[in-house]
Amino acid sequence: MQHIWTGGGERQMAKTALNQLQDQIEAIGREAYAQGYAAAMQAIRDFAGKPAPSAATAAAAPAAAGASRRGRRPAVRTAAAVTASAAPATPVVRRRGRAAAATTTAPAAPRAKRTPRPQRGTNARFVEEVLQTNAPRALRPAEIRTAIQREKGVAVAFTSISHALGQLVARQAAEQVGDSKTWRSTGSAAAAAS
Repeated sequence: MQHIWTGGGERQMAKTALNQLQDQIEAIGREAYAQGYAAAMQAIRDFAGKPAPSAATAAAAPAAAGASRRGRRPAVRTAAAVTASAAPATPVVRRRGRAAAATTTAPAAPRAKRTPRPQRGTNARFVEEVLQTNAPRALRPAEIRTAIQREKGVAVAFTSISHALGQLVARQAAEQVGDSKTWRSTGSAAAAAS
């Protein structure tokens, strides 16, 4: 009697064993992730419950961070050692460069006050005033910019000047002289100014 071998049953058993092994690996991974997440959250809760660090411990943190740059290796602290230490732990923000380390120890400088933003239409008003003062002479944008800077003490960008000129032309308060790159105040606006 001859034995006829059919490999289908053994292949199915191997496939089932492989699936079971993969399920076990995934279950172990999920369990390890959950344990790690729980430990991390506990460390965060412990850290959040501690008082703010003192100035002495905050000044010591950049010195310890710079030790690795000089060739010495700082002591490695585990999460358990951080939570178990009696001294309040400080959050160490890793920054690169000497300037960044200096900013962590220096007291914060007071912020400079911002100058208020000019009102809408201020550039067009400035350009119109300069054109009216120089009427009937036509001016180039560079001359307008220089006059505004001299009279008002404000540096206006060339794009802002050309935009303001476009607004004045639309309101018929200024006109371009032919195909040149010069503008002048219109007669009605110049007459109203005088």
